Amino acid sequence: MAFCVQCGTKVDDADQFCAKCGARQKVASGAGAARPVADPFSGISGRNASLLCYVPWIGWIAAIVVLASERFRHDAKVRFHAFQGLYVFVAWLMVEWVIKPILYITDGFGMPFERLGARLFQLLIFVAWIFMMIKVSHDETYKLPVIGDLAERSVSEQRS
Repeated sequence: MAFCVQCGTKVDDADQFCAKCGARQKVASGAGAARPVADPFSGISGRNASLLCYVPWIGWIAAIVVLASERFRHDAKVRFHAFQGLYVFVAWLMVEWVIKPILYITDGFGMPFERLGARLFQLLIFVAWIFMMIKVSHDETYKLPVIGDLAERSVSEQRS
């Protein structure tokens, strides 16, 4: 059983055209010919793909897949949200791997407030994730301070 070269739907080996999208199928040169890989975002809207990029702690996976996806290669709005979601996750990692250890080392008194600064940063990033999920679900584009500028620059650099 073969798959459509355009949409990934199952087609017979003898079919010249896909029944779902109508794309012309390449003729396999042998039984062991490589099959095209279906795009994981072929059946998802741009808004839903953008929304997945802001899911806390795991949205970075969706962001990378969106950026690698052929379907959203020319959709600047979805790519902006993918970059911004990825950069929010990087901010989370910087708090976890840089700010928390620095605050832990500098506070030698063992007080319960030793990581309050890091927890405030984490709370701020978590609120940004939720805020962006709400904005994207309403189909609004919102540019976060600093991170939004980086995402916008990343999208514009890929166009040229």
